[in-house]
Amino acid sequence: MKLLSSVDFPNPRDTMAEGVLAVGGKLDVGTLYSAYSKGIFPWPQAGFPMLWFSPERRGILDFNDFHVPESLRRFRRKNPQLQVTFNRDFHQVIEECAKQPRPGQEGTWILPIMKRAYLDFFKAGFCISAEVRENNILIGGMYGVLVQGVFSGESMFYKKPNASKLALWAMVDHLSNLGHSWIDVQMVTPVIESMGGKYVEREDFLQMLEERHQQLAVE
Repeated sequence: MKLLSSVDFPNPRDTMAEGVLAVGGKLDVGTLYSAYSKGIFPWPQAGFPMLWFSPERRGILDFNDFHVPESLRRFRRKNPQLQVTFNRDFHQVIEECAKQPRPGQEGTWILPIMKRAYLDFFKAGFCISAEVRENNILIGGMYGVLVQGVFSGESMFYKKPNASKLALWAMVDHLSNLGHSWIDVQMVTPVIESMGGKYVEREDFLQMLEERHQQLAVE
């Protein structure tokens, strides 16, 4: 299947103010695939057409730096009833992420148009979700995009303490088993930072992206 993009994305280094790279286009599978393959992501802003970003500093989580706090390990051992699954309930994970309160933010950027777009992207095989359940009830999770061997984390949520951290831990283990060595987290939240996340310059991120693509081409 040939994927066509509604936006002819420029070089991800050629940004405008605030890391904006392009304006407009559709949130369809082809456009999302083209964007993420170049290290670009959409971020809707009220009152504007769709904006596409390639920020000057990019959040990443290098698995060599990944740290699971001992308190989280103890929590996991004391709660064996918690279960983690993958891709079982992507729709509910993205719904819960949209409802998750964010300090310093009003509302959510996961608007209905974004939810529809990423559900389509999931159905096309380019997204992964991790779900944390207690007694078969969803209490935490995360989802992200997997394009050309690079996973980009999009959002997490929790309904009980530590649930989103468990989802991230599980996702790192899952991706590590698939041969990944780092993930793109876009922005470093306090949770991500506490587990090893950091910012790198755009050029360093794009170099990591290109090296990953070259690695896949050889395999």
